[in-house]
Amino acid sequence: MARSFREAGHLPKQSADGEPRPPEELPRQRAGLTPQMHGRYPDYDVLAQADHWDPVTRELLESRAREVPPVTVFTAAEEACLRPFLDVVLAQDAEPRIPVFEMVDKKFAQGKLDGYRYEDMPEDPETWRRVAAMLDRVARERGAPSFAALDDEARDAVVDAFSEGELESEDLNVSRAWSVVMRGALSEFYSHPWAFNEIGFGGPAYPRGYMRMHQGPQGREPWERPEAFEEDPVIDVPRRGLK
Repeated sequence: MARSFREAGHLPKQSADGEPRPPEELPRQRAGLTPQMHGRYPDYDVLAQADHWDPVTRELLESRAREVPPVTVFTAAEEACLRPFLDVVLAQDAEPRIPVFEMVDKKFAQGKLDGYRYEDMPEDPETWRRVAAMLDRVARERGAPSFAALDDEARDAVVDAFSEGELESEDLNVSRAWSVVMRGALSEFYSHPWAFNEIGFGGPAYPRGYMRMHQGPQGREPWERPEAFEEDPVIDVPRRGLK
């Protein structure tokens, strides 16, 4: 559940144990937008640099930030399943959310597939449909009418089993299906300017280019902003016992 951020306890130096807080308690975003409006770079807004991009790139990224594509490929039942599934795997627990479901749907509507697929797998849109059907079936086996009807803990358990290849399906290689849907979800998520803000990505380099060649603070471009704290999430997340 998202918090109000009225108190300062979410800041690492203000917390009781001095440890960085969980992701949902990162500092409140002050510039631009991020998913759930918190992040490691609270004073960074990549769209503030839009005047430095070529016109085609500028229009593409600004349109992603202002428009939510209509849903034309997935059925209402598939949408009802896939939305909460994507919320779980992308940890989007509150608004604003990057509209990944709509972005995936738009990609399939335009026929923009990846140009390859596993030999024993259907094309990606069909894989997503079968994943939705599988998740709903598993939910029914666990006593709920659908995946969307599961509580948060039960949803997490189903998704965890999916990620480990532990679900059963007669018409789907479950491990490869996980790879397909995660590839699609992550590629759309990280193509959105709000995700750029969340990870501090400097944005398009053309035509201005990048000036810094060093790692760490010395490599920060003049328009980029420092992290709120520098705890490495790759190390920190496993240390906490989180996935």
